[in-house]
Amino acid sequence: MEKLLRIAHAIDRLNNRIGIILSWLVLIMVLVGVYNAVTRKLSQSIGVDLSSNMYIEAQWYMFSLVFLWAGAYALRNNAHVRVDIIYSRLTRTRKAWIDVLGTLLFLIPLCALIIWVSLPYALDSWRILEDSPDPGGLPRYLIKSAIPIGFTLLLLQGFSELIHNLAILKGVGGEDDQDNSEAAL
Repeated sequence: MEKLLRIAHAIDRLNNRIGIILSWLVLIMVLVGVYNAVTRKLSQSIGVDLSSNMYIEAQWYMFSLVFLWAGAYALRNNAHVRVDIIYSRLTRTRKAWIDVLGTLLFLIPLCALIIWVSLPYALDSWRILEDSPDPGGLPRYLIKSAIPIGFTLLLLQGFSELIHNLAILKGVGGEDDQDNSEAAL
């Protein structure tokens, strides 16, 4: 179990680092959006087009990366939406059982399905080096690759969460994995 926990912690570190990078990408995305808005208005005023489809697509690509790749970070940090009317009142062990079953029955199969469906989609785009249909646009094969990568990160984090929850069920959970819900009951 210790070896599995080391692997889980490595996955956690990877997704935390990606999450930090993505938080900076949000700032860049906002700045590109501001640039787009300012140059469009300025272009109308001076009669010279300062904008480009590249900036619009760059903003769209950054949003896509944040949306697709931050899912694993959100899962790691328990930041996803959860209906916890009952869940929050459960003991740590019962929470672990629910999380193990949810991971095995829903998260892992969904991630595997999306990777299986999106990988040929991305590979076909790479094969033809698909470009944007808009003039001055960005290559599409790069952003299409973000789909299977994002769900691979989420799948890895799902395995990490599964390991952490199995450790709780075996009574091996570390200090950072504990909460006080059992003491409250």
